[in-house]
Amino acid sequence: MSTLNKPNGIPTATRARVLVTGGAGFLGSHLCERLLADGHDVLCVDNFYTGSKDNIAQLFDSSYFELIRHDVTFPLYVEVDRIFNLACPASPMHYQHDPVQTTKTSVHGAINMLGLAKRVGARILQASTSEVYGDPHVHPQHESYWGNTNPIGERACYDEGKRCAETLFFDYYRQHGVPIKVARIFNTYGARMHPNDGRVVSNFIVQALRGAPITIYGDGAQSRSFCHVDDLIEGLVRLMESDAAVTGPMNLGNPDEFTIRELAQTVIELTNSASTIEFRPLPSDDPRQRCPDISAARETLGWEPRTPLRTGLVHTIRYFEEQLTAGHWRTIG
Repeated sequence: MSTLNKPNGIPTATRARVLVTGGAGFLGSHLCERLLADGHDVLCVDNFYTGSKDNIAQLFDSSYFELIRHDVTFPLYVEVDRIFNLACPASPMHYQHDPVQTTKTSVHGAINMLGLAKRVGARILQASTSEVYGDPHVHPQHESYWGNTNPIGERACYDEGKRCAETLFFDYYRQHGVPIKVARIFNTYGARMHPNDGRVVSNFIVQALRGAPITIYGDGAQSRSFCHVDDLIEGLVRLMESDAAVTGPMNLGNPDEFTIRELAQTVIELTNSASTIEFRPLPSDDPRQRCPDISAARETLGWEPRTPLRTGLVHTIRYFEEQLTAGHWRTIG
C-alpha cells in the first residue's frame, strides 16, 4: 500500500472531506497531494483547461482520492467539510484567451462554491491574488491597501473577477454566516508549472533550457517576489485551519524582492545556458512592482516562506529538464 493510500492514523470521525477546485492545476495538484498526505479524503474537481491529469496521476492509486471533470461555472452537489476554491486560469496567456469565461469562472465559480458551502455547512477558502492590488502605489502591499486597477483593461477579466469573488465571499460571510478564508497569493513557482503559460519563471527556464533568447518585457527593472509552491501550500493549509474569526484577506507570498532582470540572470547561471537577453515592449497594465507585506500571516499563522529563490529554482529547473527529456511539454489548443 502506498503512503498516499494510508489515512496516517487520523480517525475517520476527524478526517475531513476536502474539495479542491482546480485540483489538477499547478497549485491544486500540490494541495491535493498535501491533503492526502495529511490523511484527508480529497475530491479533485477540474475542467482541464489548464490543468492536466499528469499532475495528479500519482494520486489515482489512493483510496482517498476522487476526480470529477467539472466546470465550476455550473453548480456542483457534493457532501464535503472543506472547500479550496482554486479554479481559474492564472496566467495572462490563458486568462486572456477567453476573457469572458475567465470572469465567469471567478464570479459564477465563487457563487456556486459559496452556495455549496452554505448548503452543506463547509468552510471555504478562496484563492485570490496579488493582482487585486493592480499596479500598486503602495509598496510593499498590505491587506488594507485597496489597489490600483484598470477595470476595463486587458487584464481586468482576471483582476476584477478576483476582486468580485472577494466581495462575494465577504457578503456570504456577513449575510449568511458562511465560514470563509481569503488568501491573496503572490507569484508562486515550482514543479508542475505549465511550460507554455508565459509566466516569468517558467518562461525563462524553458527558454534557457532550449538555448533560446530570454525575453524580458520592459527594461527588466520591474520587481516581483517569488514564493516556492511548497511554502505557499503550507500557508494555504494553515489559513484554512486557522480560527474561525480569521477570514483574511491574507497575503501569502515571499517578501524577498527581485527585479525581472535579476531573475533572468539567475536562471541563465543555474541552467548554464548560452541564452542571451532580449527586451520587448511592456504589456499594458503590467505592474511595476509587487511585494507582499506578510505581517498578518507571520503573526496569525506563524507562517513565512523558507525556501530561498536559488534553491527553489534549482528544483524547478530539474523538473523542467525531466519534462523536456521525456517529451511531455504540450501547448494549449
